Amino acid sequence: MIIPQYILIISNSARMLAQAAANTGMKPLVIDLFADLDTQRYAQAFCKTPSLAVAHLVTAVDFFIKRYAVTHAIYGSGFEYYPESLHYLDTRLILLGNTPDTFARLQNKADFFTVLTDLDISYPEVSFTVPDGPMWLVKPLQGQGGVGIKHYQQASSEQSIYWQQYQQGTPQSVLFLADGKRAQVIGFNTQWTVNSSAGETFIFSGVINSSSLSIKQKTLISGWLARLVPEYGLNGLNSMDFIQYGKGIYVLEINPRLSASMQLYDANVLIRHIRASQGDITDEPLVQEGYTGYQIIYAGQDGVIPDAMEWPEMCMDLPQSGVNYRKGQPICSIICRHSTPRTVFGQLQFQQQQLLNQLQTGSP
Repeated sequence: MIIPQYILIISNSARMLAQAAANTGMKPLVIDLFADLDTQRYAQAFCKTPSLAVAHLVTAVDFFIKRYAVTHAIYGSGFEYYPESLHYLDTRLILLGNTPDTFARLQNKADFFTVLTDLDISYPEVSFTVPDGPMWLVKPLQGQGGVGIKHYQQASSEQSIYWQQYQQGTPQSVLFLADGKRAQVIGFNTQWTVNSSAGETFIFSGVINSSSLSIKQKTLISGWLARLVPEYGLNGLNSMDFIQYGKGIYVLEINPRLSASMQLYDANVLIRHIRASQGDITDEPLVQEGYTGYQIIYAGQDGVIPDAMEWPEMCMDLPQSGVNYRKGQPICSIICRHSTPRTVFGQLQFQQQQLLNQLQTGSP
């Protein structure tokens, strides 16, 4: 089983993965779009790139391979828009996690919902032609974090979309490991969203490792994963989003990459991802004490990060001084831990308000 000394991390925002790698003793080399202050702190070396398109990755990948002889890579969010980049990376490095073909297949929504139907897994009704009647959502065929999801009101000129029946309920997710044949649940999580300034009402805002699911519902979902993993040949750490409404569970999508919910669990989750990617799922139980919540802080108004900004201890994904931000854009994120979910939610709300006040007034 190989645990590499150097690991190349490529993601829209790589702080989470760089921190997890550094905490396990590896030396992260980072390519991402922001080069946040804490990302730089965790990384052995980093490169800020305009996008995850192949043309923007080639020079940085070449440099890291030549300078550090790095052989393995892990990837996070953002490749939904650039699946061809994963195929390129697969020619240069050993990708830990799902193969580019598996990743691409899960972006094929028509195929995905056909698979769910064949495996008798429930989901909100979908349509790939303009539907009749109210209560439909418009969704992008390739997307992440709820970006581009809107209530359907009139015919759209966009080409890369589909429609899904709006399903009320609580958005949740399950984080799980896979070795291509079987699944191992890490935990069930509750998610929440915010309205963006662009009229989108389902933008991912936060997640906590707490769930109202019954044992029967958890068993049902675990059974679904047991069928989905061999169907797709899933490897490493993945997450599946779903809606809970009463006794009903309705699957939305599988995220075949490392997702935000992994940071709600212990530091060994990344090591488990690497091992599972190589066909080894340990039976060692995951000991988890208390509850952890993660929340993205979105700007309430336009502004600029002040010089010598004193970031509260719970803040992460820290932008550099002088960076401009627009209303509705993410500024940073916060993580809170406590023995009860209610207290975690209270801390998240308090810390968010304190930070927004600090940015507005310029003083802690």
